[in-house]
Amino acid sequence: MQNPIPPSQRRALWALSLAYFVQATGALSVAGSLAAVSHEWGLSDGQSARLLSIFGLTFALAAPLAQIFFGHLMRKYQVLAGMLVFGLGALLFAMAADYPMLIASRIVMGLGASLIGPVLVALGAELVAQHDRGTAIAMILLGVSMASMVGIPLAAWIATTWGARELFALVALFSLLTALAVWLSVPNIVKGADIRFRQLVAVLAEGKSLAAFLVVFFITSGVYDMYAFISPLIRDNWHGTATSVSVALAVIGVAGIFGNLFVGRAARRYSAERLLVVGITLLIVDMLAIMILPANLMLLYLLLVLWAFSTDLLWPSQQRRVVEIATAETRGISLALTSAFMFCGIGFGSAVASWIYPLWGFYGVMLSAVLFLLLALISLLISERLRVRCLTLQPAACDIRESRCTKLA
Repeated sequence: MQNPIPPSQRRALWALSLAYFVQATGALSVAGSLAAVSHEWGLSDGQSARLLSIFGLTFALAAPLAQIFFGHLMRKYQVLAGMLVFGLGALLFAMAADYPMLIASRIVMGLGASLIGPVLVALGAELVAQHDRGTAIAMILLGVSMASMVGIPLAAWIATTWGARELFALVALFSLLTALAVWLSVPNIVKGADIRFRQLVAVLAEGKSLAAFLVVFFITSGVYDMYAFISPLIRDNWHGTATSVSVALAVIGVAGIFGNLFVGRAARRYSAERLLVVGITLLIVDMLAIMILPANLMLLYLLLVLWAFSTDLLWPSQQRRVVEIATAETRGISLALTSAFMFCGIGFGSAVASWIYPLWGFYGVMLSAVLFLLLALISLLISERLRVRCLTLQPAACDIRESRCTKLA
């Protein structure tokens, strides 16, 4: 019989889970509070949505480079530095006098997040015994799920009720308090990884890996093409209020939890590729239904349940697939690149929405989101064919010591 995780380790894991909660809430709260941000600084919805894009693109560029330049540091120090920089960015947002200052603050927040996200799970997994790693990772990732279910809807309500400045002042405060919790409860015993630039280039040069990264890029582009503008979409197309937006975000969060629970069981029976195909297909069908069916808020909430369920079916499946196609030597950098492509997709998708919505409105945003998801399916097909070709033509090149399969094939 296995012993439970000791209380000291559980406290450390909950501190890391809180760090994920604060990061995810602070990063994505702009989407739920778009109207409040636009009102506070006199911006258009497109300008406000670009603040989400700027964060995502900053994270995408900085995350791999942060691991190259700072990955050798103790992981606890990386998380602490990231939380403090992230909190500083949130404070700058709260104090911003104009739009350029808002842009600068989101860049700072993106730089901070690039030090936090890629190492939290790796740090937590190394704090516990090997047989407890699955439980430890689940505890840490609960912070992300709770951000979707509680943090982002609550952030939208705070921004509407108290103001956008007050919201980001709270994000700054909780970032500081979380850094303190990490400092006090997480032992400084986990070393970083010494990642070389050539490893990054080698992984990106692999056809099957690059296509796999494009899958997550196009998925997140499609999801956040819609999600970034969910507040003005509900306001303009469904004539909803700020409360309607908060309810929609809460529905997405709760339904996402069930998606996570389902994929955990389904992964035992189905391949990651099959789950990705099912999830993307359901998402496309759901978005088309949102476009075609009458603009009724209750009907929208029901469709958002399927939307969130499908979306949360995709993230774990994509991570699992990257782990399966990577070698032991490239697995760490592959997961870091997956996060980078994910946030690049968040930035790109929300940027596209900020450009399309003023020109073509609701239908333009939804059709572009569907197009991104179709590109994700095509990328998945290409990646899978390259993986099978690799195994068929040159199986020796696909073992643990090689990572250049497509070149040999």
